[in-house]
Amino acid sequence: MTSSVSGVALACASNQSIFLSGESGPVWRVVEGVVRLDHTSGPIRQPVQLALAGDLIGTEALCGQAYQLSASAFTNCRLEAVRSHAEATSEPLLRQALLQQLVRCQDMAQLRTGSVLQRVTHLLGLMGLTRAVQESGRHGQADAVREVLPRLREVALLVDAKTETVCRVLAQLLPPRSRKSGPVRAAGRDLLAIAPGQRFGEWAANASPVGCAA
Repeated sequence: MTSSVSGVALACASNQSIFLSGESGPVWRVVEGVVRLDHTSGPIRQPVQLALAGDLIGTEALCGQAYQLSASAFTNCRLEAVRSHAEATSEPLLRQALLQQLVRCQDMAQLRTGSVLQRVTHLLGLMGLTRAVQESGRHGQADAVREVLPRLREVALLVDAKTETVCRVLAQLLPPRSRKSGPVRAAGRDLLAIAPGQRFGEWAANASPVGCAA
C-alpha cells in the first residue's frame, strides 16, 4: 500500500489500497476524494460501491467484525479514523452507515445500468465534475477534468464497459485535449479538492438530523 499515515489521518494516491477484506481496523471517514469498495476473490475485483467525501467505510468495525470488502483510492483521497468505543457513540454512526448504504446502492445501480454515456455522466456527477464538464470548452477545463479521472480501465471496470467505449464517451463529453502544456495537474488537483468537498458539505447537512458524529 502506497499511502501516508499521520496520527489517525490517511492519504492515498489513486489506485492505492486502503485496506483489504479480512483485515481489522477502525471505521474511516472519507474527507476528500473518492474510494472504491470491492469484493475480491483472488485476482478478481468486483466493484460493489463508491464512497464519497463525508461517507464512512469499514463500518463492520462498529460490530466488532473484520472488513468484508477491500477499499482502494479511486482518486487521490484523504481519510480520517473515526474512534468509537462507547455504544452511545456507535449508534449515530450506525444510523449514518444505514442511510448512506441506501443512497450508495442507488448510485451503484445507476453506474451499472443504462447506456455507457449515462453511466459515465452519473460518475462525473458523483465526483462533483458536472459543472466542470459543462464548462470544459473554456480555459482548458477539459484537460483538468481528464487529469482528475482515474485510468480508463478503472473507470471501465466501475461502469461495466469496455475501455474503448469509455474513451469514446469521454470524447463525446469533453473537447479534445489541449496541445499547450500548462499547469494542468495543479488545476486537476483543485477540481478534486473542491468538488468532493462540496458534496461533503451537502452530506453533513443531510446527516446532521440523525446525529452523525465526526
